[in-house]
Amino acid sequence: MVEKKKGFLQRLFGGGDTPPEPAREHTVAEDLAADIVLDDVVEAAPLVLPPDQEIALEEAMHEAGLTIESPEEIVSHAPPGPPEATPTYIEKVEAAAPAEPPKKRNWFQRLASGLKRTSDQLTGNIAAVFTKKKLDQQMLDELEDILIQADFGIDMATQVTETLRRDRFDRDISAEDVREVLADEIVKVLEPVAQPLVVDAAQKPFVILMVGVNGTGKTTTIGKLAGLYRAQGKSVMLAAGDTFRAAAIEQLQVWGQRTGAEVIAKPAGSDASGLAYEAVERARAEGVDVLMIDTAGRLHNRDELMSELEKIIRVIRKVEPSAPHATLLTLDATTGQNALNQVEIFGKRAGVTGLVMTKLDGTARGGILVAIAQKFGLPVHFIGVGEGIDNLEAFAARDFATAVAGSAK
Repeated sequence: MVEKKKGFLQRLFGGGDTPPEPAREHTVAEDLAADIVLDDVVEAAPLVLPPDQEIALEEAMHEAGLTIESPEEIVSHAPPGPPEATPTYIEKVEAAAPAEPPKKRNWFQRLASGLKRTSDQLTGNIAAVFTKKKLDQQMLDELEDILIQADFGIDMATQVTETLRRDRFDRDISAEDVREVLADEIVKVLEPVAQPLVVDAAQKPFVILMVGVNGTGKTTTIGKLAGLYRAQGKSVMLAAGDTFRAAAIEQLQVWGQRTGAEVIAKPAGSDASGLAYEAVERARAEGVDVLMIDTAGRLHNRDELMSELEKIIRVIRKVEPSAPHATLLTLDATTGQNALNQVEIFGKRAGVTGLVMTKLDGTARGGILVAIAQKFGLPVHFIGVGEGIDNLEAFAARDFATAVAGSAK
């Protein structure tokens, strides 16, 4: 594991025989997730890093939702560096002028940063088309293609182009005008589905069942929600229902430790429905406010796996007939059009009540959220644009529309 951490730090700071790769967005978080498991803490002889490297590492660890005991407890694989990187020099500089901590970005700044790939490609393509002054049919056809390629869907593409045809055809128009119209049309679709997840205090426990295919971020989303509800003063219990993967159980236990939530777990390979039954019973007996049940990732087109999910729901209802009170489907934005199929099938088999869209920072096709909202009308409770514990927020239609369209509105 120490060698893995060295590999991560070498890629972060450079050094060794291999020259550092050019920086690109999210490389640090990706490397960190690959090289350091969530429940590991770096253990090594204390070393001092230059302030810029220390801040970079702290930000990377925070972005991935990890913590370290102190910045000094790090395996440093950075090259020796110039004299100004020595502890003596650093102490003198800090004594003369203490460095200000990096400013924390607000949610919209993080959202805009996360949607940058989608926004940059979309605004670049729009700017390339709208080079003439007057709007004509060719420009509308090209805009329709751009929106479809960004996974906004045919209905949304048609809606935007028809609005422009009606209001601006054969009139002067700029790329900024088009982005503003696009943002307005996105808001019209998303505002009805931008609904918060309301925890009914009369239901103790309020049972949330997390479902979705492999790799969509179910377990991480549970951890983030646990942190959110604990911050609100609610008692939280987590059930490690993904009994197929030992790593998922361990990951949920780490989230439980971080958030102060009790975790119900059994050895890998145990019956998931039996664990869910036990969790509901214990949460009810202990008067827990929120119980979140993780489930194994399953392909939506595998009938036998979907049947297992239906069994979990039937067993839960033997303890609490009204449960689950919310069934949340996590969707990976990078899957594009396949996400539409997931919503349809999980909706039919598991009774999905709301959506959590993850990994919007990993795709240039963030328009898929608009296509899903327009087709199914399911509430979108949360979106995620990063790995950190604070990178999950209640969905806001106007913020999303502004960020994805690159509009000033």
